[in-house]
Amino acid sequence: MRAYIIGNVAIDETIAVSELPVIGASILGNAGGSDLGGKGTNQAVVMARCGVPTTLVAPIGRDARADTIRHYLADEPLRSELIEMKDASSDVSIIFRLPGGENAIVTTTQSAQSLSLFDVRRILSTAGSGDLMMLQGNLSDQTTRDILEHARAIGMVTAFNPSPVRSYFSDLWDLIDIAFLNKGEAQALTGTTGRDAAEYLLSRGLREIVLTLGGDGATLVNRHDSIEVPAQICDVVDTTGAGDTFMAAALASCALRGQRLDRLAIEHAVAAAAITVSRHGTRKAFPTISELEAILR
Repeated sequence: MRAYIIGNVAIDETIAVSELPVIGASILGNAGGSDLGGKGTNQAVVMARCGVPTTLVAPIGRDARADTIRHYLADEPLRSELIEMKDASSDVSIIFRLPGGENAIVTTTQSAQSLSLFDVRRILSTAGSGDLMMLQGNLSDQTTRDILEHARAIGMVTAFNPSPVRSYFSDLWDLIDIAFLNKGEAQALTGTTGRDAAEYLLSRGLREIVLTLGGDGATLVNRHDSIEVPAQICDVVDTTGAGDTFMAAALASCALRGQRLDRLAIEHAVAAAAITVSRHGTRKAFPTISELEAILR
């Protein structure tokens, strides 16, 4: 089984602030560092570090940020397929990090929005039944639908993280096997939260839903069961990338054991995310290969 993760790649620029700015105000902050980011890339890095054969497909511009992206990805144990968008700049994320570790993120999506199924068809020619397709919310609505339809047609398992939330996501549920949502995403896309949100998604054809609840852990819901897993107690310093770590670790746990999502996968994901939130940054905060080996063992 190979995981194909199609999504965005960005350079994350973090600014530590005491509060978020309001309209018309100027505030002071401290530089918090630069790192590789983008939800698709975050998930691919963690998936690959878990030991799952991983292909990252991501659009970039023709600029200095693209060179930095290539440099960072060269250090990761994955196959990177970076597609140059000639009329777009490489994407960047500005992360405002609050003292308690919470964050607010502004991400450009010029490159991500330019990607099409045509751009990735050659790469997907090696994918087949039983392989995993992972998508997030940074691609255009047409491209997201086209890729999901292509994945479904060739028998891939489709996993979706609807972030950032877009209105068109509600039309995609019949193409998705597994969804990972936090409370806000569930409320925005189903009109409710918790088990009610999961039941709604099950009724739309999904087979498994994972509801991430931050400090309250996570819940896995399928047609037969609802499994609650508490969060691990840890010192939270930066939540950037925690949800991406969680999703990738959960799916990697299943892939490595040849299982569907289960309690153990969610426990593995909780443990991996606890490491990420205990460190500053994005990629450099993710669990290392050895740390993930210990968790998944």
